[in-house]
Amino acid sequence: MPRPGDLVELHYVGTLDDGTTFDTSRGRTARFFVLGAGQLIPAFEQAIYPMQPGETRRIRLSITEAYGESDPALVFVAPRAEAPEDARVGDEVALVGGRPARITALTPDTVTVDGNHPLAGLPLNFEVELLSIPARPAAQGGPP
Repeated sequence: MPRPGDLVELHYVGTLDDGTTFDTSRGRTARFFVLGAGQLIPAFEQAIYPMQPGETRRIRLSITEAYGESDPALVFVAPRAEAPEDARVGDEVALVGGRPARITALTPDTVTVDGNHPLAGLPLNFEVELLSIPARPAAQGGPP
C-alpha cells in the first residue's frame, strides 16, 4: 500500500454527477504524483492510501472535500475597458495579485470575472486505478 512520500502512478477519470468528464488521464500517459506533497486534493489522496497496485476504486468527493462552495465574493463586474480587447467568455485572466479567474460574461460596457475554481460548488466523482508505486524514499525501504 502507498505511504506519504511515495511516488505513485495512476490513471483516473473525473466526472460530475451528470456524467460529464471534467478531467481524465485515460487515453494519455498515466500520471505520477508524490503522496503528501500537496499535488492532489487531500480527500482524493486519502482514498489512495489503502489501495494496492492494480486496484481500481470509485471515489466521491463532497463539495467541501473537493473545491468548496462557490464564493459570490469572488465574482467581480468591471468596466469592459479593463478586459483585453479580444477577450471572450471562458478566457482565463489574472486578478490583482495573480489569482486566476475566468471571464463569465461580456457586455459592451462590462466584463464579469469569476475567481472561484471552475469546479467549486460541485461534488466530484473519480474512478482511480493505482498502477504502481515505482519509487519509495530510501528511509521507507525503497529506492532513493
